[in-house]
Parts: sequence; structure tokens; C-alpha cells
Amino acid sequence: MHLGPCQRLIVPVLCVLLCLPAPAAAASAAAVPAAAHPASAASAVAGDTSSDGPAIGAEVARLYEQAARASATYEQGRREAKKQRARALRLERLIARERDEIQMLRANVGRVARAQYRAGGGGIAYTAKLLLADDPQELMDGHRLAWQAELAVSRMLDRAQRAERRLIEDEQLATAAWLDLEARTQQLATIKRTVTAKLEDARWKLQGTADRSVAAGRCAGAVRPDEQAAPSTRPWVTPVEDYELSAGFGGEGARWKSRHTGQDFAVDIGTPVRAVGAGRVVSVACGGGFGIEVVVGHPDGYYSQYAHLAGVMVDQGERVRTGQWIGQAGTTGNSSGPHLHFEVRLTPHLGSGIDPAPWMRERGASF
Repeated sequence: MHLGPCQRLIVPVLCVLLCLPAPAAAASAAAVPAAAHPASAASAVAGDTSSDGPAIGAEVARLYEQAARASATYEQGRREAKKQRARALRLERLIARERDEIQMLRANVGRVARAQYRAGGGGIAYTAKLLLADDPQELMDGHRLAWQAELAVSRMLDRAQRAERRLIEDEQLATAAWLDLEARTQQLATIKRTVTAKLEDARWKLQGTADRSVAAGRCAGAVRPDEQAAPSTRPWVTPVEDYELSAGFGGEGARWKSRHTGQDFAVDIGTPVRAVGAGRVVSVACGGGFGIEVVVGHPDGYYSQYAHLAGVMVDQGERVRTGQWIGQAGTTGNSSGPHLHFEVRLTPHLGSGIDPAPWMRERGASF
């Protein structure tokens, strides 16, 4: 509808008198919440993130444990198969020796039989031999010795044959067990590949959720896995169990303003990060150069920081024990790839870091 100049002046006045927003003002007011509160939209995304994050994190933790168990079982099965093959080879060598001995025994039996035949006098009956012999007693003793020798050889041959049958049965059992172990090893390898593939997919889902959480500036809830690391018997441990060291303390690089303030551990996304020592979680933060980070205060007055995480497993104020899982490694914040950034600090804040390598070495947890 087209309004004239006078109408454009009267309409706002009437709207004020009637306590209604003017058309232009209403449009502006409708636009203000969206423009003045961009965090609201981000909070909605973060809300989704906070609900999805712990679930995905727990799934990664579960798959990580499944992959570790599958790998351990696979290695155990492989070692058992190797032992079973060695046993089968030993049985085969033993059977070969027994067969050689049996052939020797059979040859001896043949010689005895031929000797008896030659001593038999060309078919003369044993009674006639006794009557014609110059010394019947000597003949009887010789015949008895020959009979005893034949009986002994026959018994030896029988024992060897029984042993051969037993060894053949053992070989068949060993071969069957070996084949079973081979099939089981292949099955375990398939399970391991499947779990690893699922874990890899879940890892990147976790990282995507973490990136959205950092972008929103709001941490998702703590992941509470069904399984936790076994309590450590040592007062201090390394922050991750299996790793490769990358950037060290004091290094220089384009990604750092002055120098590197900690020690980096190259690990996969989702790798459990553990508290190096007992203490209390003083902060859990999301955003900034460190991405998702956890800081733990220790009773001796030092602090440890764990940064670039993909998920957290603790809340601020929570007490933690040595080796307890407190987060999952990732690549959030100012990060060039999946790793854990670890610092030892004199205060909870950036800028108070000291070289963590000698500090950990003094506590019996070298890396």
C-alpha cells in the first residue's frame, strides 16, 4: 500500500497512542534479537553438541577399548598358533625317528627269521633233531634263546607300532588344532579390522563435534565411559600410554607466538589422556589456541595442562587419581594434526610453564 507524506507522519503517532510498534520499528525489533544475540544461535548448535559430544565420546572410548582387546587377543592367538606349529613340527620329527627305528626292528626280525629257517635243518622236525643231536640239551637251549629273541623283537615291534599309531593321532590332533588356530587368527584379524574402521569413523565424528563445541565457545558435557583405566600403582605416569614425541619444550615455529610451551605427543584422535598424577581439576575450557583443554592442580603446588583435546572426561572441581582418564586426544584449536599438548606449570595460567621432561623424569615417569 502506498502512503502519502502526511500519512507517513500520522501512522507512527497513531501507533504510539495505540501502544503498537510502527511497521518499520517492528521490522527493526524483529531483526535486533538475531543480530544482537548471535550466541543464541550458536548456543542452539552447542546444545546439540553438548548432547551429542558425550555420547560420541563414550562410543569412541568403548571402541578404543574394543580395538585394544581385539589387538591383544589377535597377538595372543598369533603367538599360540606359532607355538602350535612348533609342536606339530616336533611331533613330525619324532614320528620320523620312530619310523626309522621300526624299520631297523623289522630288519632285525627278518634276520632272526632267516637264521631260524637256516637252523631248522631243511624242514626236519624239531623232535627228529632232538633224537639225532649229539647234545640235545644244547639244542634245546639254543632253540629257547632263539625263541626268546624272536619274542623280544616281536614285542619291541608291537610297542613301536603302537607308538607310531599314537604319534600319528597326536599329529592329526596337532594339525587340527593348528588349523583351528589359523581360522581363529583370521577371524580375530577380521574383527580387529572392523573395530578399527568403526573407531576411525567415530574418531572423526568426535573431532567434528569438538570443533563445533570450540567454535561455539562452550564445552560439551564430560564423557563417562563404562570402563576406566585400572588404578595406577605408581604416583606419576606419562599423559598417554602409547605415543611418539613430536614438538618439544622451547621450540620455535610459525604456529607459536614466541616458543613452544610444552611437550607434544603424537597420538590418534580419541586416545585416552590420563592425569599424570593425583590432584583436582581446576579448569575445563573450550576455545582459543588450545582448543579443548583441562588443567589439573597437584598437591605439590604444580599444575599440568592437557590441550587440543576432542573430549573431556572430568568436570571442573573433580578430584582425579594418577592414571585416570581425563580426556580424549584430538586436534582442536591451533593444531596442525592429532596430538596431545602437555604442559607443567607453576600456576594454572599460560606463561608459567616449565620444561616437563626433567620434571617428569624426577618423578619416575620419563618420556
